Amino acid sequence: MTDETGRGTRPADGPKRVSFAALPGTALAALLDDDLRTAGEVAGVALPEYFLDDESQWLWRLRSGQMADDPGHERWIAPQAVTGCEGVVIGYAGFHGPPDGAGMVEVGYWVAPEFRRRGYGRAILAEMLRRAGAEPAVRTVRASISPGNAASLATIAGFGFVEVGEQWDEEDGLELIFEVPVGPRTDGGAGPA
Repeated sequence: MTDETGRGTRPADGPKRVSFAALPGTALAALLDDDLRTAGEVAGVALPEYFLDDESQWLWRLRSGQMADDPGHERWIAPQAVTGCEGVVIGYAGFHGPPDGAGMVEVGYWVAPEFRRRGYGRAILAEMLRRAGAEPAVRTVRASISPGNAASLATIAGFGFVEVGEQWDEEDGLELIFEVPVGPRTDGGAGPA
């Protein structure tokens, strides 16, 4: 955005809106081949260079393996590029897998550093909770967060998450486990119950 002098301005602070572009198996295969253009064509959105960095590549390999093991789970585990107000990709999000036997799904999302502290993390989480709540098989959404990750702890505040335990993750170390019930609400919407 620009002001009347032509200088850049920060978008108005307020509730952020996000949309999602699916990264199905063919897009992940292109990303793993360092083919950002083809992956973007499959997703229908221009993907940023950081989709080829080591952290992103680790996630694409993990999700590709999961989809190869059980193609029927693709709708749950295929990551999604997240676009912000101007249609620019600001990060990615998804579930770690389909609902387990108790109806629990775990949510994961990442916001690019230049878009942090603007409300996008909360917007992504709100949309993921809405999607989970609209699924009859889902009763609970889990978030696992490092105790030192103040930003992520602040992001889940206000969504009804309750700390239910902790776990050791081979990649991330100690994580606190938070859960929130979801499902049809009495006001007719879907989301945190």
